[in-house]
Amino acid sequence: MIIYKTEEEIECMKEANYIVAKILHELKEMIRPGIKTIELERYANKRIEEMEAKPAFKGYRGYPYSLCVSINEEIVHGIPSERKLKEGDIVSLDLGVYFRGYYGDAAITVGVGNISSESKKLLEVGKRALEIGISMAKEGNRISDISNAIQQFVEKNGFSVIRDFVGHGIGTSLHEDPQIPNFGPSGRGPRIKKGMVLAIEPMIAAGSHEVEILPDNWTAITKDRSRAAHFEHSVAVTNNGPLILSSLNREE
Repeated sequence: MIIYKTEEEIECMKEANYIVAKILHELKEMIRPGIKTIELERYANKRIEEMEAKPAFKGYRGYPYSLCVSINEEIVHGIPSERKLKEGDIVSLDLGVYFRGYYGDAAITVGVGNISSESKKLLEVGKRALEIGISMAKEGNRISDISNAIQQFVEKNGFSVIRDFVGHGIGTSLHEDPQIPNFGPSGRGPRIKKGMVLAIEPMIAAGSHEVEILPDNWTAITKDRSRAAHFEHSVAVTNNGPLILSSLNREE
């Protein structure tokens, strides 16, 4: 069942998502060769507490940390550890918080130092795919119009869309209906209406879309070990079109 939010609820969700955006921005500034991914986790926890929120992921279905840190061929759900980032890596940071009854959720992928031209293109295409997906989140469209727009753009640029994981509704629960695949034909699924809040999150790979799960039962990697990128925003559908909630610019 899709839960539509009032304007007042969307304002509350804007605050939760602003916290996510702020912390992700600060984490991005910390990314450098030699930093341990567990240091990013510790910083995220400290800032979540300081901003009087709670981590959304910690304990969710048994996940042990607040932050997901996925490096290179890791797509999503990478577990923070003593592993150090290296020059040329790319790293995805996925963060969620719970604040005053509502969830916020967003993700970014960034380069570590100097990265290859292919990795730069992968990040550019992933970020642009998210923007294109968001542009389709307007009244009258269908959910699969978001999916199709993302897939068409990503594949046109020579990359593949991960099919094992999807975007989702978000609100008083971290994952709500509807599911939002990043592939498929347009014109299908629920009609997009005012009051929907959608976590749109393209996950793309430089090679095949096939996925493996590591023995930790969390980290998803590309089967061919090609690099992957993940970008996510929580977006409200309004009378004036899509409103990005997980932005540092509160009027975006």
